[in-house]
Amino acid sequence: AVGLYQKHQRERMAGVVLRLLVALVSGSVVLVLIFYLLPGLYLGRGVFALAGLISFFVIGTIRPVFYQSADESAFKRRVLVLGCGERAASIPRNLRRKADRRGFEIVGFVSMPGHHNAVPADQIIHLEDASLAEYACSHDIDEIVVAMDDRRKSFPFDDLLECKLRGVEVLDLPNFFEREAGKVKLDLLSPSFIIFSDGFSRGTLRNALERIFDVVVSLVLLILAAPVMLLTAVAILWECRSLKCPILYRQERVGLDGKTFEVLKFRSMRTDAEKDGKAVWATKDDPRVTRVGRFIRKTRIDELPQIFNVLRGEMSFVGPRPERPQFVQELGRKLPYYHERHRVKPGVTGWAQLNYPYGSSDRDAMEKLQYDLYYVKNHSLLLDLLIILQTVEVVLFGKGAR
Repeated sequence: AVGLYQKHQRERMAGVVLRLLVALVSGSVVLVLIFYLLPGLYLGRGVFALAGLISFFVIGTIRPVFYQSADESAFKRRVLVLGCGERAASIPRNLRRKADRRGFEIVGFVSMPGHHNAVPADQIIHLEDASLAEYACSHDIDEIVVAMDDRRKSFPFDDLLECKLRGVEVLDLPNFFEREAGKVKLDLLSPSFIIFSDGFSRGTLRNALERIFDVVVSLVLLILAAPVMLLTAVAILWECRSLKCPILYRQERVGLDGKTFEVLKFRSMRTDAEKDGKAVWATKDDPRVTRVGRFIRKTRIDELPQIFNVLRGEMSFVGPRPERPQFVQELGRKLPYYHERHRVKPGVTGWAQLNYPYGSSDRDAMEKLQYDLYYVKNHSLLLDLLIILQTVEVVLFGKGAR
């Protein structure tokens, strides 16, 4: 929940120590509550303090060793890229950071006859008289990523089949990016990928289980968050200096299958924020945001009234964030497959919010759409639980808030 077990963790040691402290303090608070509710489980203060100190120093020592070991070649999959054109070059271009390549290393790019080279010459592999399968076996290749610009030219079906039968995993480029980056790349997406790939499915049983999950989580959260919601309402009224000031903000958003509904939020902007009636993206240091609003947006408290949207069945607890009809209409014209994000219910929190900071440009919308499509393709109760746990990190460390 504080991000220490994430695959692409890029924190320096000071950041790791801070997150470790937050985890230990949070765990201590939970234990104190358990001891209060179940006195029979009580541990002495000395034991409690000693356990905390030991945990801090042991975990703080093991964690750097783990990060260092995870970057060793012995623990990485050896990947051979078939192709050296623009599609192949997109791998190092998009996965350029050390943390992005924590699980694999690229051995090289196999040059194909008649194809343009777009990767550095020292990374290109010419098979000469050896077959692809022979090279893969002699160099301990674990995976082959097919990244040819044009498959109509000399596609090595027989060689790839031989590699597959010898235990070498063969992946298409979109599936490789999906696994390593947690998103569906729009520039690699085609209708056939959606039609033939696993995912992008809906079922009655799955929908029923997700509905039960949403109701249970929402009721529990509503009980826990009730004091915070009450204090927030009082703070909004106090800043406004009037009992007639609106506490909640209702706004039309696009939900499941393109149907609209009114989303509920605590009001975080001035009442005249959009007096001309035109929809405007929120920006960094937006002057329309009030002092209370800045805090509740930073901590995501302004989203808490959406629990009622979830209970009414208009939203799910986890899903793509709902957008306004004006923005949906505009982005639907600019971005391919944009309306596919409406194949599931919108959520209070989502995969895109965990992986990409807030942004108001078309490029930001495109990046978030790639993460939303990943969620639509792979959504499950297990993924929902993972997103909820990681949302705690967003709240604690203020990632992506506006």
